Amino acid sequence: MKLYGGYRRFFGGLSFLRQPRLCSQAIVILLMLLALPISANSANAAPASEKSGAHVYLLRGVLNIFSLGLDEIATRLEEKGIPVTIANYLSWSSLADDAAAEYKSGRARTIILVGHSSGATALPDMVARLDQLGAPVRLAIGLDSVFRTSLTGRVGRYINFYIANGAGEPVAKASGFRGSLENVDVHKIDGVGHITIDKNKIMQQKVISAIEAVVYSRPKAAPAVHGSSPTAASSGTSAATTAAHQ
Repeated sequence: MKLYGGYRRFFGGLSFLRQPRLCSQAIVILLMLLALPISANSANAAPASEKSGAHVYLLRGVLNIFSLGLDEIATRLEEKGIPVTIANYLSWSSLADDAAAEYKSGRARTIILVGHSSGATALPDMVARLDQLGAPVRLAIGLDSVFRTSLTGRVGRYINFYIANGAGEPVAKASGFRGSLENVDVHKIDGVGHITIDKNKIMQQKVISAIEAVVYSRPKAAPAVHGSSPTAASSGTSAATTAAHQ
């Protein structure tokens, strides 16, 4: 995968990478961290709640130590009774398979994805994979993807929060995309940077509010059949009045 200017600017600022000895030590530490098992919280095996039928999947970036703000988001969602799974972005494909199985079994009726950094970069692939598996994503939220990505498949709403004057990149629509895409530049929010966007309280609230809007939304009522609608009868609305507004 080609590195874009975002990662060059980010890693270029890490002066220790220019020192061979320190760079070697950093590579060893990196390999040890990546060898750790993919971490997930206790909700990983929990079925979707009866109340919402939703399941939120959170994807960390390159190193699990850089996306710890997702843990805070997970804790707040779990306090609201919303099941959450946290994993490193490298496991996006197997995670999509798990989410599709949950959806087809009926345990999860609403699939929601959130990713930070490389986790955000993996979201379009995960959306496309789930669409191929017959499990559409209701909501996907990316936090500062540093690669140029494009969307295919189905997604109810895709929000890409990115830092325009930093490493972030907007997301584009590809052929066959169906859904809503919003690219939102958040560089003017105080304290927001590539490493801090997932930890920023304002951004965390934006993510949680978007998730709640989906989880607690009520499905639209089916059109009433004239002469048999108890709602129309109890409100004193006549069939003639109803027909006049159709």
